[in-house]
Parts: sequence; structure tokens; C-alpha cells
Amino acid sequence: MDRIMAAVSFNRICELGSLSAAARSLGISRPMVSRYLDEMEKWAGARLIHRSTRRLTLTPAGEKILEKTRQLALLSQDIEGDATRLTPSGTLRIACAHFTATHLLGPVIPSFLARYPALRIEVDINNQPVSLVGERIDLAIRITNAPEPGVIARALGECRSVLCASPGYLAKAGQPETPDDLARHNCLHYSRFSGQSWSFRDPQKGTVAIAVNGNFSAGISSLLCDMAMADVGLALVPEIEARAGLESGRLVSVLPQLEPQPLGIYGLYQSRDHQHAALGLFLDAVKQHLAA
Repeated sequence: MDRIMAAVSFNRICELGSLSAAARSLGISRPMVSRYLDEMEKWAGARLIHRSTRRLTLTPAGEKILEKTRQLALLSQDIEGDATRLTPSGTLRIACAHFTATHLLGPVIPSFLARYPALRIEVDINNQPVSLVGERIDLAIRITNAPEPGVIARALGECRSVLCASPGYLAKAGQPETPDDLARHNCLHYSRFSGQSWSFRDPQKGTVAIAVNGNFSAGISSLLCDMAMADVGLALVPEIEARAGLESGRLVSVLPQLEPQPLGIYGLYQSRDHQHAALGLFLDAVKQHLAA
């Protein structure tokens, strides 16, 4: 039996979560997929998947073998030559936060899938760092100035923020004139950060970090914008998230003489040698979109 096809079938079972879905994806029968799985377990000398009526789960041996079969499948793609690499297939699994998915990846994915119709993209929305190996993620997109250690981080662009509030809130609480004034305001912030501080570029003083406090936090920037427009407090959010509120007048810029510290946008992946054929092409498309 074709061991390369057995490895590809095992990968697809793990990606889609069932033998039937893998069979439909590969265009072969379910019994054939089951035979390929049996072949993989004989080859590995261990049970790779726990089977139940509700779900399939990988065994510890299956986790280890999955990394090897993914590398084997990618190596087989390399052997097929440049023509195959220019038309990537399979599933590209991406992890990112809600804002990133909506504003940075959403505009890129439709044209990318149209260009590569044999490709399938899965986006895992998660505001917390994920294990690329443990979660079987090909690519994580993060907005940060401190990329996670132990992975390759490719710089894609910058995320610029704006400090804003509603006219109604400022009418009640007053207009901040200096960064120090933020200490007496209700500052809405991201819930995953402890010890909140906001950083600004001051033309005279350089980078200034201001400790802030508030009665509301959230892990999604769109919700922080909604609360700011509802007169709850000040919010430091990505410019693109606040744009509609600023243009409509529901939000106004606060301390416009100061520039909030920009954050880097990075693509994180595990290896340059054994990566999904679509990964580099997708990163190029995201970087081009951000530059535009």
C-alpha cells in the first residue's frame, strides 16, 4: 500500500476529525481511508487514534507521528516540483485574534482562495498564544512587540492605535490635556493584560508609559470601541477599529499631540524547512495588503 497516501490520509483525518470527512476530501471511499489508517498504525507499531462513536482523538503516539507525516507530506510536495508548489492544496490552519481575523485576514482570504482553489483555510479565533505543534497550527498572526520565543517570527507590518472617547464622556469627565490626566479617567483596557499601562511617543520626552485603571475590560477591541461610544470611558484601540466611530463623530481623538506606541504585526511559524506550501504565499499576501 502507498505509504505516502497513508500519511496524507492520516493528516486529513486529523485535520477534519473523521474518517468520512477525510474520504470526501480525498475523493476516495471511507473503507479505503480506514485501510490507510490501519496501514499507518502497522507502520508506526502503535495505535494512533482513539476511535469512539462521538469523536476521534489522537493518542500520544499519534501526536508524535502526526508531526512526521505532515513533514513527509510536505516533503512529497517539494519533490513534485515548482509547478505543484505554485498551486498549493490541503488545509492551512491559522490562529489569530478576533480583530486580526476581521480586519487583517478577512480582506485577504477571498482573493487568495480564488487564486488557489485546491486550498482550504481554517482560522482559529483565539486571543491567547497557542502551541503551534500541540494545536496543529501552521501559522499564528500576532500583534505584539514581543513575539513568542521558540518560533520563527516574520514581520508583516505595524498596527497603529488611537486614544479616543465619545463627546458625551468628555463632556462629563473633562478633556485630558496631558498624559498624567489619564490617571483620573475611566480607561477601558484589554482584559488579558495585567498591570495596565498605555505607552505614547512624546516629541520632547520620548516614550512615556502611563498607568491606567478603569471599570471595564475586554479581550476584543470592537467591544472596547462600543463601550467608548456608549460614554463609558477612554479606549486605546487600533485606528482601523475606531475609524467608523471617528468619521461619524461618535468618537473623537484624545491627546492627538501624542502618538500611541505602535505594535508589530508578525506571522509566527515553526520551521522554514517543513512548512505548508501555502504559508509563504499567504504571508506575502498579508504583507502586501498591510502595505497598501
